Amino acid sequence: MATVKSLQEAIAENVKPGDSVAFEGFTHLIPHAAAHEVIRQGIGDLTLIRMTPDIVYDQLIGCGLVKKLVFSYAGNPGVGLLRRLRDAVENSVPRPLEIEEHSHAAMANAYEAGAAGLPLAVFRGYKGAGLKDVNPNIREVTCPFTGEVLAAVPAIRPDVAVIHAQKADRKGNVLIEGILGVQKEAVLAAKRSVVTVEEIVDDLGDIHPNLTVLPGWTVTAIAAVPGGAHPSYARGYYGRDNAAYLDWDRIAADMDSFRGWIDENVMAVGPEAFAERVAELRGKM
Repeated sequence: MATVKSLQEAIAENVKPGDSVAFEGFTHLIPHAAAHEVIRQGIGDLTLIRMTPDIVYDQLIGCGLVKKLVFSYAGNPGVGLLRRLRDAVENSVPRPLEIEEHSHAAMANAYEAGAAGLPLAVFRGYKGAGLKDVNPNIREVTCPFTGEVLAAVPAIRPDVAVIHAQKADRKGNVLIEGILGVQKEAVLAAKRSVVTVEEIVDDLGDIHPNLTVLPGWTVTAIAAVPGGAHPSYARGYYGRDNAAYLDWDRIAADMDSFRGWIDENVMAVGPEAFAERVAELRGKM
């Protein structure tokens, strides 16, 4: 059953050195505040998992907290590459980074398998693709009923899943509106979960029950972090900060500017800074 915690407590109690961690969010509701708390606490040697790692994974990698990345597509959306990720892969800066690349379909199916307690995901895919030549975790199985050869990948079962959502009630029931990626599946597949939300309410009231995608018994910890998805967006609360994504390409270009940004925007501030940034963003709209 979910318990309400501060963000600092939720991360300290549920994310441990050496864990496999999925910070999931697709286009919006990306849990930036939670990832920044991991950086502040210096929790390292992590295996990060995500369908679409973007700038928040660049930040974790650049801080030297990541040993392996399991992913499908990585980039600064609408801008280009992730410079800290590339430096880690090509030059081992600040440390070597092992990568395991999949397609979106493989990742989504692997999360589904993990949520169902299955050891593997079986699906149609990778025919004629080269990824299986560089990823030994992409294999083939033959259907015992039809004889069809299908792709197979290991189920994803993270130690911890971290997501952001619009609301939760005090029982830990989580409401998400807008685009859904694999947030629900990641939480159901994980051993532990941290959900940050824009607000915690006494009762979700007359909101359509289908929006409550995670009942409280599936969640370990809830933390209220207004603005916690910035610079991505939270439908009904704030829009995407496009300028932040454009700026990141320059900031991440070398380690000095990257380290300066981390010191100023992560290490020297707390979760409340996210609400302040959202207020600034709204003032410019």
